Parts: sequence; structure tokens; C-alpha cells
Amino acid sequence: MSKEIVATTGAVYSILAPGTRIIGDIYSEEDIRIEGGLEGNLTSKGKVILGPQSVLKGNLKCVNAEVAGSVEGDIEANEQLSLRGNSSVRGAVKTSTLVIEPGSVFNGSCEMNLENR
Repeated sequence: MSKEIVATTGAVYSILAPGTRIIGDIYSEEDIRIEGGLEGNLTSKGKVILGPQSVLKGNLKCVNAEVAGSVEGDIEANEQLSLRGNSSVRGAVKTSTLVIEPGSVFNGSCEMNLENR
């Protein structure tokens, strides 16, 4: 009889799976990963990851964000916002550090907040 060993990284994520859509606001105390759709605002005290299939129609407020999907709304990431290749963002952005990979689309305004550096 073999024993199953489960290794954890210590990271805790709430996950919204592909094919799932929520209409309403989400507030998270921890990191959160969205692979589905959200029509509403997303606020997190941690990191937000929006996967390649994700669609957010609303505002995002968090500490760090990594966007690989689509966002139609304003983003406020206190520390860093990363736009991965093939991502699409339409709205105002406020962050300390902005990383935009080739292939991503950003249409909007950007305000760099130097106070958090």
C-alpha cells in the first residue's frame, strides 16, 4: 500500500474555472485566479491572475495583477501590473510598475504611482 504525499507551495488561490461566469462583485482577502468570466468589480488584498480565457467587465483593485485575458474597466494594482502576450485591456490603469509583453493590447490611460516604490 503506497502513501500519497501532497506537497504544497504555501500559496492559496481561489479559482473561477473556465466556462464559469459570475455577475456581481468579488472581494478576496487572498490571491485569486480567474479563468472564466466576471461582470462586476474584483477587489483583492493579494495577487490577481486573469488567465488566457478570462473576461473581466468591471474594475480591478489589488496589490499585484497578471493579465493574460481581457479586461474592460479600470485597474489599480498597488505594486505591479503585468500584461501578458495576447491580453487586452481597455480602461484607466494606476500602478507603480507596468510590464507590457509584445502581443498585448492596451487602450486607455496610465498613471504611475511612485509612492509605492
